[in-house]
Amino acid sequence: MPYLPHTNRYQNMQYRRCGRSGLKLPAISLGLWHNFGHVDVLENSRSILHLAFDAGITHFDLANNYGPPPGSAEENFGRILREDFRAYRDELVISSKAGYYMWEGPYGEWGSKKYLVSSLDQSLKRMGLEYVDIFYHHRPDPETPLEETMAALDLIVRQGKALYVGISNYRKEEAEAAIRILRELGTPCLIHQPNYSMFDRWVEGGLLDLLGREGVGCIPFSPLQQGLLTDRYLKGIPPDSRAAKPHGFLKAKQITESRLQQIRRLNELAGQRGQSLAQMALAWILKDDRITSVLVGASRPEQLADSLLCLNQLDFSEQELQQIGEILE
Repeated sequence: MPYLPHTNRYQNMQYRRCGRSGLKLPAISLGLWHNFGHVDVLENSRSILHLAFDAGITHFDLANNYGPPPGSAEENFGRILREDFRAYRDELVISSKAGYYMWEGPYGEWGSKKYLVSSLDQSLKRMGLEYVDIFYHHRPDPETPLEETMAALDLIVRQGKALYVGISNYRKEEAEAAIRILRELGTPCLIHQPNYSMFDRWVEGGLLDLLGREGVGCIPFSPLQQGLLTDRYLKGIPPDSRAAKPHGFLKAKQITESRLQQIRRLNELAGQRGQSLAQMALAWILKDDRITSVLVGASRPEQLADSLLCLNQLDFSEQELQQIGEILE
């Protein structure tokens, strides 16, 4: 049976304007960093994508190196896109990135024009697309002049290979310079993708203020701190969790007893709010109107369904915010 999305898919999703642009993104976006590579089950990945679109998630976020192996997430997404979503391409915002290591030799990573243009060409082939909606530089390059990297993003838009461009993992000063250069080139920076969660609040040290002032959107990744801000680790490390996978980014040594105590206290507060810990952690980020969307991942459809329920309660009382602040100290 061909996939037919729900006819009411836009009724329950909240859409937020991305900075001062004309683009709106769903409050919840789906990240394909994990669980969409060749090491994963394709039909499970397909089910997650179906549920996402049925729920009004229109934004799917990828990168050249997502997998494993690198590139396989784009390949698998391209296959599912071709088989199930081709008729709905104009309802989708598809993003990709380049910046991390992808191939051997001097042109396979960082921020040169050679690498960024070549990498996006490869990504478009893997996904079977003529263009992506958003293309990011994935991390700052300490050696390539920022002017060259931003000129590459500008060129990519003028070539019609991307509609918008953004940056990821840039600190405040780096982001400020990138935003200025892109504006001077005539291709504004649409969005910044930093890591941000209750356990990693560095963006509150000036980056969020900068993005709000400059009219640049913000879409945090790892809002659940690789699964720590869920009920997965309340009783230790499950054998099927990210921390137990040899190819995962979350390591068992990061799950200390003090961290577990914080998780348990936050989980108790979430229960008092009538939410799961994951729902509260997502709502806590989305409470800030400078946040355009938040990227969530899922290893199975049920996880994504749980995350989506955060939209039912985004408000926090002053007392709740104070309690969270005390827990996180």
